Amino acid sequence: MHYRLEVVTLPVGDVDKAKEFYTRQAGFTLDVDYHPTASFRVVQLTPPGSACSVQIGVGLTDAPPGSARALHLAVPDIETAHRELTARGVTVGGIRHKSPVEEWTGGWAPGPHPDRLDYASFADFTDPDGNTWTLQEIGRAQR
Repeated sequence: MHYRLEVVTLPVGDVDKAKEFYTRQAGFTLDVDYHPTASFRVVQLTPPGSACSVQIGVGLTDAPPGSARALHLAVPDIETAHRELTARGVTVGGIRHKSPVEEWTGGWAPGPHPDRLDYASFADFTDPDGNTWTLQEIGRAQR
């Protein structure tokens, strides 16, 4: 049996504002914008290269807008991802890495990990509602 995560629902307050952020600034692809009634709307968006999409809309969740935390986007080059998002107007926090990574106890140092180890370098951004995203460098060696 395979269990594939295909969709994550994000709670947002203004669907159009969130759709604009995710498509124009975060670079997600708009897959669906289905709005059959005033009480139901589903907008599905997919991050570039991802097998999992996010849904925003009306009538999808009772979670408060902005309550999704630490959604991870795995990227093969955190510096490039940081530059791309920043160039599109996303406020991205500084890149940081676990330090010391071998016996990590919660410490951080600025910049990407010197050896660019998988799962060691991170940066964060927030959508207009306050949902938080973490960029995590994975797969740089396979590039």
